[in-house]
Amino acid sequence: MSYVSPFTGDVVQPTDVSYRSFSMSVDTTLSWPINGNTTGNYAARIMEVTPTVSGLKLYMPPANQTSVGTDSLIYNKGAYAVNVVDASGNTIVSVPAASISTPNINVQYIYVTSSATVAGTWGVIAFGTGSSTASPSALAGLGLVAISTTLNQSHPVSTIATSYAFSASDRAQVTQWTSGAGVATLPLASSVGNNWFVLFKNNGTGTFTISTTSPDLIDGAATKQFAPSNSAFIISTGTSYITVGYGQSNTFAYNILVKNVTGGAYTLSQADAANTIQEYVGSLVSNVTVTYPPVVNLYVISNQTTPNGYSLTVTTGITGGATATVPAGAQVTLICDGTNFLNANTVQAGATQISVIDGSANVPSINFSSETSTGIYRPGTAQWGLSILGTNKMTVSATGITVAGSGAFTGAVSGTTGTFTGAVSGTTGTFTSGVAGGTF
Repeated sequence: MSYVSPFTGDVVQPTDVSYRSFSMSVDTTLSWPINGNTTGNYAARIMEVTPTVSGLKLYMPPANQTSVGTDSLIYNKGAYAVNVVDASGNTIVSVPAASISTPNINVQYIYVTSSATVAGTWGVIAFGTGSSTASPSALAGLGLVAISTTLNQSHPVSTIATSYAFSASDRAQVTQWTSGAGVATLPLASSVGNNWFVLFKNNGTGTFTISTTSPDLIDGAATKQFAPSNSAFIISTGTSYITVGYGQSNTFAYNILVKNVTGGAYTLSQADAANTIQEYVGSLVSNVTVTYPPVVNLYVISNQTTPNGYSLTVTTGITGGATATVPAGAQVTLICDGTNFLNANTVQAGATQISVIDGSANVPSINFSSETSTGIYRPGTAQWGLSILGTNKMTVSATGITVAGSGAFTGAVSGTTGTFTGAVSGTTGTFTSGVAGGTF
């Protein structure tokens, strides 16, 4: 049965509204847009439907109010299937939600084949089944590029020469540094999610430091240093960052850790202990013990703290393992065998010259590991001093020897001039000029 327009003589097809898009939260009944009526829930030639809950029904208008051939293309854009039924509630077709494993099944084409009853008879064509070709250029996101009909990995290179803040849009990009020393900050790992990554290369002439945003860490530390020529993948875990492929430069093979300590116990992370050069700073209020990971490594440790009479000791924390106390103002080279800290050199081979810092009476430049306040230091120009427990006991200069306190000699004493600020006793003493101070 067909309906013919009395005005044109053509077959009436009420679904002249070409397109409609709507959401569904309840079962929805459609009507034909007769006489140009386009208000309410009317049926259209193309309908994009978004169900917001499961189990919904979409009722088509009565079939006996239209002619055969009346059609609709139904595109399910929601996360739930929608059941398309006739005016009597009989299923015409169930339009599922789309998925990666079953693409293109969420579009169905229906049309009236008989309009003799309210329910009518409907034909169904599964629209878009089989193979289909998406536009690669429309699908290409960060880290992808369309080449012909395929998607391919892409890591565009950008250059920075000033301080930089990485963002979500840097995903899969290559960033290279081209200036001297520099810094950059990573976004919160939680904001970019698990799997965000960036490739970084230091092509500059100075150390580049990448910092995290608290409380995030990168390889267990708040910062990561890249010497010239260093590079790495920097990857977000969703809560922190790790690097993959971080390599040491052949030209600049060492990194330095500068750690502030004041007193008590400290434990180095593996990231901290990976720095060959370790420098400790701060004003001590008590003895400091630093525990290193029990791994084999070589360390150059510099104690630049203000000791205030306290010590700095390094250890692996293993019971029975040898520890090392680093004198204030001094540098030591130590080998860790995984248990003990050992001196890198115990024998000096070959001729050499050794220069040491001036030191002070409290911290002599040449002292003893078990008593760092006893030793030799340089009090001033053309002088060297002997300190015992942090107190000067004797000064040798170009004009003679000055001894503080008492002096006792078991043998003969001779010389041109001698000055003693305390008592001097001995068996024999001969001075060709004069002796001042004390008793001799």
